[in-house]
Amino acid sequence: MTGRSLRARLAVAGLLSIALALLVAALSLVALFERHVERRIGAELTSQLNQLAAAAQVTDDGRLAVEPRPADPRFEAPLSGLYWQIDDAAAGHRGVGALRSRSLWDTQLALPGDRLTAGQVHAHRLSGPGGRALLVRKRSIRLAADDDDAGAGAGRELRLAVGQDRAELIAARNAFAADMLPYLAVIALLLAAASFVQIRIGLAPLEALRQDVNAVRAGQTERLPAGYPAEVRPLVAEVNALLAAREQAVAQARSWTADLAHGLKTPLSALAADAERLRQEGNPAVAADLDQLAWHMRRRVDRELIRARVRAGARPHQARADVGHALRRLLGTLERTPDGERIDWRLTVPDGAVAALAMDDLLELLGNLLENAAKWARRQVEIRVSTGDAVVVTITDDGPGVPMDQLHRLGERGLRLDERKAGSGLGLAIACDVADAYGGALEFAQAPTGGLAVKTRLPAG
Repeated sequence: MTGRSLRARLAVAGLLSIALALLVAALSLVALFERHVERRIGAELTSQLNQLAAAAQVTDDGRLAVEPRPADPRFEAPLSGLYWQIDDAAAGHRGVGALRSRSLWDTQLALPGDRLTAGQVHAHRLSGPGGRALLVRKRSIRLAADDDDAGAGAGRELRLAVGQDRAELIAARNAFAADMLPYLAVIALLLAAASFVQIRIGLAPLEALRQDVNAVRAGQTERLPAGYPAEVRPLVAEVNALLAAREQAVAQARSWTADLAHGLKTPLSALAADAERLRQEGNPAVAADLDQLAWHMRRRVDRELIRARVRAGARPHQARADVGHALRRLLGTLERTPDGERIDWRLTVPDGAVAALAMDDLLELLGNLLENAAKWARRQVEIRVSTGDAVVVTITDDGPGVPMDQLHRLGERGLRLDERKAGSGLGLAIACDVADAYGGALEFAQAPTGGLAVKTRLPAG
């Protein structure tokens, strides 16, 4: 996958989305766990605060006392993380710690002076021993006057506070986060796999579209089929419209070419009639020149018609042609021509050599190659056909050949390396066009006999 790949972009976007979603989920779960633990700690502190309020009393001599003392042993261990404190607000000792747990040691909690109603519990975060943050629950109580014994503590207001170090909460939160990481990793892998499957399924219609377009290009079908998802249908409709417009343009081009060829027939016929009249009037040399000129013009028109048809891609679907039959048919004609009758044609072709070409196009391709070989060969032309993944036709002549530095130019339109031989320079160019139109190729090399070897690779039918 590359940076320009749609699959890569979707994969990167999916992985980033998964990572972001898991990060948000992890932070949210940790925060939720912390709030839950903090509520639980707050509930425990409130319970201990109520126990402290029930145990707080004023002795006969006016001193504050807590009897019985809170049972949790952490209250007695110095700096244990769990603390309580009682302030005598009515006596003006707010915040000085009239009574406190041994766990506070020599530290006093600075309780805020917010107004408290009867039974109301306030939650605070205060600084404790060593500057450590504490979760604190605070309430006030009033010791009512006793009519039988108007002691010194009658009507005194006390502020009670119980606090716990937040370090325990932080430790529990961090342990929860550490325990959660392996599960998040498993979830990430599952989501990544699900994202990969989703991308594969989501892009499957594009792969099907690619195959269908390739089928159109290969000539197996004329239009893209229906049945694509709704998101792809507009693209399919546009491609089919483009194919229809292309077919219409090709049809118009073929019509214009046919009209042009038809328009040239009358002048060529008139030229042939003039040649015959000159021959009857005693000018055979001029008549022969006119005949030769008309023949070349007619040949040029025929080849250009084939060239236009092949370049337009107007070939039948599922075309198949027997290579051996085409070669024998061409040789039967060439052996009756002046160039062909002096050549020793040697043909080796296996049975079942079928190429995926229309027969007319195969005849045009091989005919041009054989005519070129007959034109330049001295005595012999060898034709070998091999089959396999492709049909390979190798035509070798014993002529003068082509220099190595000129081989790459063969097949250029209008190229004539030797002006001593008649011709238009179109034969090899048309052969290249036909082979290229069907996905084949021509290779030119020097033959062991010194002539030219042309290897034609064609798709098997």
